[in-house]
Amino acid sequence: MKKRHEVLFNQLKSYRSEVLGVVDNVSEKEAEIVPKGFKNNIRWNLGHIYLDQYLWLQAMTKEKADVPEQFNSWFGFGTSPSDFDTETPSLEELKLLLKKQPAQIKEVYGDRIEEEFPAIDMGMETIEQVLVRTVFHEGMHLQAILDLKKCIENR
Repeated sequence: MKKRHEVLFNQLKSYRSEVLGVVDNVSEKEAEIVPKGFKNNIRWNLGHIYLDQYLWLQAMTKEKADVPEQFNSWFGFGTSPSDFDTETPSLEELKLLLKKQPAQIKEVYGDRIEEEFPAIDMGMETIEQVLVRTVFHEGMHLQAILDLKKCIENR
């Protein structure tokens, strides 16, 4: 594997560790709070980070990703906790899925990172390009989680 690919997979793992570190001491109850002015909570953001990477990889490769069936209706774009009509995964379950995901992505897609596919949104044609996009997206949701935590702590 090329050095830049190792760097990308190390970044995926490192940034994910940062997200998990931020929520390490968040309780189930705190993860459910949707402060005034917000649409989502910490639990939703975590589920969305997990789902988003697989949705983009699935869009690129046209291969079914191994995502729990209801994740899209719970954590997909435009959803919110107010839409939940069934029990969602616990905070601990989400944290475990998120912890495992970077290694699973590397295992499934690592040897194919430069394989070219028909271009999707923003002209992305490789798995590498999709992963760069999802790292950026994860950073946006990390900031959302930090903002949520700050509001929750200041209640």
